[in-house]
Amino acid sequence: MFQASVVKWILLYLVISPTIFIICLSDIHSTNLLAAKRKRMSNRVRKMFYHAYDNYMMHAFPHDELKPLTKTYTDSLSELGNLKLEHLPQQYNGSALTLIESLSSLAVLGNNTEFEKAIIWLSENLSFDVDARINLFECNIRVLGGLVSAHILATDSTNRLVQGIYKNQLLVLAEDLGRRFLPAFNTPTGLPYAWINLKHGVTVDETTETSTSGCGSLILEMGALSRLTGDPRFETAALHALRKLWSMRSSLNLLGTTLDVATGDWIEYSSGIGAGVDSFYEYLMKAYVLFGRDEIWKMFQSAYIAVQKYFRHGPWYHEADMRTGIATYWQLTSLQAFWPGLQVLVGDIEAANSSHREFFKVWKKYGVLPERYLLDHQMLHPTEKYYPLRPELAESTFYLYQVTKDPWYMEVGESIMNSLNAHTKVKGGFASIRDVTTMQLEDHQHSFFLAETCKYLYLLFDDSFLLNQNYIFTTEGHPLPVRSNWHEKLPEAYNLSNGSSIKNGEQIKRTSAMSLQVCPASMIQHEPNTRRLESACHIPDTRADHRCFSEDDCGVDANTCKRRSCSMAGYCGLWSII
Repeated sequence: MFQASVVKWILLYLVISPTIFIICLSDIHSTNLLAAKRKRMSNRVRKMFYHAYDNYMMHAFPHDELKPLTKTYTDSLSELGNLKLEHLPQQYNGSALTLIESLSSLAVLGNNTEFEKAIIWLSENLSFDVDARINLFECNIRVLGGLVSAHILATDSTNRLVQGIYKNQLLVLAEDLGRRFLPAFNTPTGLPYAWINLKHGVTVDETTETSTSGCGSLILEMGALSRLTGDPRFETAALHALRKLWSMRSSLNLLGTTLDVATGDWIEYSSGIGAGVDSFYEYLMKAYVLFGRDEIWKMFQSAYIAVQKYFRHGPWYHEADMRTGIATYWQLTSLQAFWPGLQVLVGDIEAANSSHREFFKVWKKYGVLPERYLLDHQMLHPTEKYYPLRPELAESTFYLYQVTKDPWYMEVGESIMNSLNAHTKVKGGFASIRDVTTMQLEDHQHSFFLAETCKYLYLLFDDSFLLNQNYIFTTEGHPLPVRSNWHEKLPEAYNLSNGSSIKNGEQIKRTSAMSLQVCPASMIQHEPNTRRLESACHIPDTRADHRCFSEDDCGVDANTCKRRSCSMAGYCGLWSII
């Protein structure tokens, strides 16, 4: 009988084992196909980058940006942009904006030779001692951020440069530029002017109007500069401005879009997550990761929950009055497409995926993402139909692939790449689109196309640059390393090291993932006995059947981050808004 049983199992194994072998071969084949596709896609992005970069170097360098249709240049960062070469000030040699913006991308692509050549040229030729009025925010994220990031990449352990060739020249340039920024902060409020002259400082007739992003998105670059130079003035100025801006929030923890730096009064009360405000939210989260300040985390926590409460409508985000929370404009702006990427850092993966898919639907509808789309009318904005090669959708696609490893996001990246090649590639580079309904082109290749759009697409398909590294990307796509010695203190929890605090049943109903500074997915994975947290702000009701005897039995809604209340019938819900 024993022998018969053994024979039976042997026969069963002989029948099943070929199937198992075939399945294993199939899995290996699928993995190899995916790897081959990623290689092909990354090579296509590499070709896109060099088509844009080589044309800039040939037709526009050392000026700011390329005009790909006419194969000329524009000095878009300053007011010198309208002058012809022969009319430029004698000392002006060009700021080489696109070259500076391309430095970290060259490192990502592994082109150490070109990276080194660019650093040598900038070291010998770049000067900020020019009579030029520049936008503080743009110059900070593009030039200062580009120099600081490239300096770090030039001095890390990867040996990108020939030994002895680099002696902190980029850091010297960055410090000089940072010092030229400081007079902009000399206002009654400490909020910086939007514009400053690099040679003469702030002029007497300078406008005092600026945006929330303009004065609240300086902390990463200026903070990093202080950590690298040992000069605290840069971080102190940016942090003071951030604190002042946060003190101007409404009772709903909302901010407006534009303000006066002299009086501290709001000019535009309507606000959202798009133009004029976007990078403020982004830099709160990233500054906390980079510098470990609990003060900044508390700002972000309150601001993020307020956004979810007052701006979110399903997968979309409208604008609202900062004073009342009442919706003002129901519109999608292309800059909002960064939000899913930010939500990945927060841990709100479901919400990130939901919004990302809606943005991609609009991309597929028009072939690219229009600058403004009216949600209430399901139509384009009549005057803002352009697409200037923006990176935000590619950025969020990269983040979502990193966290989910879902190959669908690579399909999205391939679709974005196909659209860019089909609609914006010209002989002289990549051109912006003036009207997405006709695909009429505009003669401008923005520097962020090389700094961000190409970089995020490349990293989507080849993330070897990130291997054993931990970076935060600035709003312009420049990587800054997360270093423990830059932190005031290490956060208590990047994971559930303090998980015991949520095991008690009475405690869990009062605690959200955000208040614990952990990712909701981590709580699901490591705490199987706790109720599932669906978002960073979610606090489950006390009972699984949502029955309640008082308001204390009700939690916080996962989607809107609004407090649930107990009805007369004894059930928790968002009754106050029905």
